[in-house]
Amino acid sequence: MNGAAKGAIVGGALLAMLGGAGYGVYALVGDTGGEDGSRSTSAGGPAAPAKGSGPVSDKDAAQTAKAFFAAWSAGDERAGADLTNNPAEAQGALGDFRNKAYVSKVAITPGAQTGTTVAYSVAAEVTYEGVTKPLAYESKLTVVRGNTTGLPLVDWQPSVLHPQLQKGEKLRGGAPASPPVKAVDRSGKELTAETYPSLRPVLDSLRKTYGEKLGGKGGVELWIEPAVQGAPRRSLLTLVEGTPGRIETVLDADVQAAAEKAVLKFPQASVVAVQPSTGDVLAIADHRGDGFPASISGGRAPGSTMKIVTAAMLLDRGLVSADKVAECPPEVSWEGRTFKNLKGFQLENETFATSFAQSCNTAFIKQIKPVHDIDALPKEALEVFGIGVEWKVGVPTVDGKVPPATGPAAAAAYIGQGQIQMNPLTMASITATARTGVFRQPVVVEASTDGRQLAKASRRMKPAVAAQLVRMMKLTATDGTARGAMSTVGGSDKGAKTGSAEVDGAQNPDSWFTGFSGDVAAAAFVEGGGHGADAAGPIVAAVLNAG
Repeated sequence: MNGAAKGAIVGGALLAMLGGAGYGVYALVGDTGGEDGSRSTSAGGPAAPAKGSGPVSDKDAAQTAKAFFAAWSAGDERAGADLTNNPAEAQGALGDFRNKAYVSKVAITPGAQTGTTVAYSVAAEVTYEGVTKPLAYESKLTVVRGNTTGLPLVDWQPSVLHPQLQKGEKLRGGAPASPPVKAVDRSGKELTAETYPSLRPVLDSLRKTYGEKLGGKGGVELWIEPAVQGAPRRSLLTLVEGTPGRIETVLDADVQAAAEKAVLKFPQASVVAVQPSTGDVLAIADHRGDGFPASISGGRAPGSTMKIVTAAMLLDRGLVSADKVAECPPEVSWEGRTFKNLKGFQLENETFATSFAQSCNTAFIKQIKPVHDIDALPKEALEVFGIGVEWKVGVPTVDGKVPPATGPAAAAAYIGQGQIQMNPLTMASITATARTGVFRQPVVVEASTDGRQLAKASRRMKPAVAAQLVRMMKLTATDGTARGAMSTVGGSDKGAKTGSAEVDGAQNPDSWFTGFSGDVAAAAFVEGGGHGADAAGPIVAAVLNAG
């Protein structure tokens, strides 16, 4: 049976203008094929605007979107593709939408328009071998001026077809190779993508890795085929349930629920919680439109949260002491570059602990010359915090990076800028190591499940260093930059560090925050969120309270 037959695509098109405000609703039953390259859509749909010059007007954008929706919903991929600035790619994707994702019906309802960007909702049905299930989602498109044609055209992006599609990815339906898994938390509670949306990529990874090993039997689904070979598929819709294999994780459903709720307060937000005494990952949550698990797979400069590692290195070498005075001028220069404190503040005759708690950049950078070793920070990160050793968490992750640096880049590294790369998972692990003085590689699935060898650090943190580091983080939580966010966390056994990371071209810095309370450590990141305590801080506080 061929793909079209399996998809239950019947002949003949019905394009219905169903009234309502704006453009109306465009609906399809069946299949059509365009026969010419004209600018009007099939089945008597609306015509797109003619060629012009200069910026696209809102009116032309509306008309182009209107024509594109009509062609798409009529199943006329050629006409729809001709209304985009990448006809070849668009025609293939629109064709696959019907023939390989098995979409048998689609209705598109336009929404709000902002300039040349038009939002819309899609209500579709997916049919495979006689089984039909609804599929609904929202997305948006932007209309641009064609470089060579001068026509207003839809700027073709994979997300036009589905908001979770990224470059090189495809919608596919049928019986996937990997059987489903039933993932449960540390107490045996089931973890589903419907209840915990952030876990969708994690669950997809668990399925790819463990599905066949656990004896599951496949069903029928709609999924996103990844652009990178070997990456896990992302399931979007289940048409026929398979028989899942059971996989036990160390996640905590209650902490996960709190993390899911906390990240919703900010766009582009991510958080991870880790148990310092074991390395168990308790929660992974992301609030992003693209479905990317930035919490465990991202890489951004962590700002002043990196001062945890820098402080450990300086304490380890005896260059500073929590109770000794550390110079904190308003600014300091290193090899031609000037570094400043926030709003140019300075501290006079204050201890290094206070400089840490108030996040004084200059107190750290002034120590570069006494250290006189470009590998000092990378060595501390690797040997004590396990950053740079390959982690085997049970799901794919991206490890932190602390490369050697010289010149101004070395000074930037001391305060978490430059080439330093972290994500909430690696920062939560750093905080967990600071909390206990011992690196325990984070895991989502116990190593005994499949015999994985976990990463180890080559040495423990010196007890005196660990004690001072914890004391400084506690001071930050009670009397430093983290005071506001951590005031909502109960108990006295708590510590934290804030961070703001400047990003080239960005209007606002990234917001970072990491902290611990009892036997829970958490780190959060909000892209463009501003100062650490403003956006990432409340997320971490909410997760710590749940833990």
